[in-house]
Amino acid sequence: MEIYLVRHTTPNIEKGICYGQSDIGITDSFQSEVKEIHQQIPIEQISTVYSSPLQRCKLLAKTFNKDIIFDNRLKELNFGDWELQTWDSIHSKALDPWMNDFVNIQVPNGESYILLQQRILDFYTSLDHSSEEKIIIVTHAGPIRALLSHIRQIDLKDSFDIKIGYGEVITI
Repeated sequence: MEIYLVRHTTPNIEKGICYGQSDIGITDSFQSEVKEIHQQIPIEQISTVYSSPLQRCKLLAKTFNKDIIFDNRLKELNFGDWELQTWDSIHSKALDPWMNDFVNIQVPNGESYILLQQRILDFYTSLDHSSEEKIIIVTHAGPIRALLSHIRQIDLKDSFDIKIGYGEVITI
């Protein structure tokens, strides 16, 4: 199996806002970003596209004109009570413990990074890796980093060293 991991295009949200599973839109650069993404993937050879159901992924997934399977396990980290708040407005009493151990500590009414990794690995292991097919997975930076940290045997706490730009394509 050949997998093309694709991070969604640039989201339409101000810098400094905490967003994960909030269903935000995309910027005006969408079409040019899509063009660059399409140039990196042999789309005619793709059998299936898997995608996070959030619109910033869904809109990109639809551009491949293939069968799409939307899967909640491909969503970004659930930031719970912090969704759509500015990072600066989150009280340090809540933020600091999470920042010191984001792998294990859950965001209030959200999830921890280890929980995100468990669901992305659940998705990944459900694929038929013995297949010869080529697939696209359209998702977010968090799930991509969590998956790559597992594959590359990098500690989850160090996975943010893996830089993943908007619209980036990574082949597995």
